[in-house]
Amino acid sequence: MEIKILGPGCPKCKQLDRLVRDVVSENSIDATVIKVEDIVEIMNYGIMVTPALLINDKVVLKGSVPSKDEILKKIKEA
Repeated sequence: MEIKILGPGCPKCKQLDRLVRDVVSENSIDATVIKVEDIVEIMNYGIMVTPALLINDKVVLKGSVPSKDEILKKIKEA
């Protein structure tokens, strides 16, 4: 599984990155977590509001920072 956090480095983007890494670690999920900060690459995904969360290149969340439970639910759904 590949999980991407898209965001230019704002506090909410960093918070989402931290939360996703915590959830993956705490639940022993086999996933690669990638932080994408390049604005051109972010726009290539059609994202205009950050932070955004992609799982296997599918946008599952954008514009907010969810709880750990919400993140885990999104990962399990993927």
